[in-house]
Amino acid sequence: MTRVRMGFYFGTDDGHKLGPGKVALLEAVEEHGSISAAARALGLAYGRAWERINDLNECFKTPVIETSARGAVLTPFGAELVGTFHSMEAAALRAIGRDLKKLEKQVRSR
Repeated sequence: MTRVRMGFYFGTDDGHKLGPGKVALLEAVEEHGSISAAARALGLAYGRAWERINDLNECFKTPVIETSARGAVLTPFGAELVGTFHSMEAAALRAIGRDLKKLEKQVRSR
């Protein structure tokens, strides 16, 4: 059976977005301790990873990561943002889970 998935992100009126890709990047920075290592782990170009992080830092009043000569770490706000995103995503999935299951039954298997 083919599974139906929900994609979750939020955005601002001025074009900033937060979705699974940016959250995965923040989690990878936390895991690997640097933007370049996180980018490699996710198969992203370093410049693209930095653009995504910079977009988040421009979006929010508080930075999501801090960099130093030793690497990068999530700020307390960055860690909170990751947790909030996952909480919102789970709540949305709970809210529409029954409808997703109905749709899934109607999807052709390939």
